[in-house]
Amino acid sequence: MGMVVTIDGPAASGKSTVSRELASRLGWQWVSTGAFYRGLGYAALHSHIDITDVKALTALAQSPVWSVKMGAARTQVFFKNHEVTDDIFSEDVGNIASQISHYPEVRKALLQAQRNLSAGPQGLVAEGRDCGTVVFPQAEAKIYLTASSEHRAARRAAELGLDQQETQAAQKVRDQQDSTRKAAPLQVPENALVVDTTDMALDEVIHKVESFVRSKLPN
Repeated sequence: MGMVVTIDGPAASGKSTVSRELASRLGWQWVSTGAFYRGLGYAALHSHIDITDVKALTALAQSPVWSVKMGAARTQVFFKNHEVTDDIFSEDVGNIASQISHYPEVRKALLQAQRNLSAGPQGLVAEGRDCGTVVFPQAEAKIYLTASSEHRAARRAAELGLDQQETQAAQKVRDQQDSTRKAAPLQVPENALVVDTTDMALDEVIHKVESFVRSKLPN
């Protein structure tokens, strides 16, 4: 198995951009584990499944009606053989993903599929909210990115063309949900490098993260 690097943090802290670039520089695989929850949320929404029905959600989690595939630029999600990657980043789907991620049965149903991504000989950079604490607790290098609520909301609003105040309000709700859930709450992994990206340029963040990871590579 190749080396695993995890990058965790709240929404719009820069995880996807930094982790993608890191994987590119290392020549490794890259995955956003959040795509599994967003993909399941999208599938539940379009399958008209009650998101409080844990049994139905758990069954859907293992259904072939939807799937996740790693890609160099983004983690792709397919529903009924159609790519829906662009659609899973709506705030509605994000809120559903946050709600269903509270269920231990759902997290367990998705866990093995996430871990299987590290099975090959190539290294893996995995980003999400519990990569370093639950999915890959034995990862050789763990990073936690964070930023102020205002900065994260501005970044997400600019990316998606949304109102910043509404985006910030939605993010605060999701941050609260993610950090207080009983199953795998959002938290800083043990021995992780913590980087506050609020006042840092993207190149600075990537350089700091890459230097940390390269220091962990075997000689």
